[in-house]
Amino acid sequence: MTGGAAALPTSDFGLRTSDFYQAHGTRAFTLIEMLLALAICAIVLLAINGVFATAVHLRDKTSNTVEEALPVNRALEILYRDLKGAVGPGGYLAGDFRCGVQATGATMGLSGEAGSAGLDFYTSTGTLTDEMPWGDLQEVFYELKAPSDQNRTGMDLVRCINRNLLATTTQVPDIQWLMGSVQTLEFECYDGSQWRTTWDTSAGDTNLPLVVRVRIQLVPQPGEQAGSQQPVEMLVPLVSQTLAASTAASTNGVAQ
Repeated sequence: MTGGAAALPTSDFGLRTSDFYQAHGTRAFTLIEMLLALAICAIVLLAINGVFATAVHLRDKTSNTVEEALPVNRALEILYRDLKGAVGPGGYLAGDFRCGVQATGATMGLSGEAGSAGLDFYTSTGTLTDEMPWGDLQEVFYELKAPSDQNRTGMDLVRCINRNLLATTTQVPDIQWLMGSVQTLEFECYDGSQWRTTWDTSAGDTNLPLVVRVRIQLVPQPGEQAGSQQPVEMLVPLVSQTLAASTAASTNGVAQ
């Protein structure tokens, strides 16, 4: 420098530092340090993004699983309640218990779109209200019906209800949608020694079965192979009493 002025010290890259930084003993970050800091920040952000994306994927998968399970659980709960309240034949308002026969749903004018894969019985789960004149006994019929939306796969499980048990004509039932995307629906009745696919108290069977097994096979989800999904199964024990025993008991009561 001209005029006898002392030369300013230079940095590692040849840049002169000011007298202000010399006086205070401070030093700025170098370009390499800045690049290293940015690289570390990018790596940390990339890791955080991966964890966040995984968490979002798990949340969506769990939400879809819960949404799919809600209709199934609700349908099984209603079916379980109806079966536990099943009324055996022989009463004034109690009708026959039919499973897997062509006569299921006949009193409601229904024949079943899925053939004989249906369950028709009387139960004491009717709701008592001041607006309706019906009692707690009602006839329910579970069957599969084709979905109203043709773009949907599988069948719909519906619950048909007949409250007017004293009617002399065929009644139009109330149809309650339970769940969709059902591939197959199976009912089996246990008589104490074997499982049977048919049961009809109007044609030989004198009482309710001991246990009813319900098996629902859902339609495979996109990307799943056919048969990879296990069916939903439920066992419902029924409280039953043979007609011969109840007849004998009533006879002895009258004799006394």
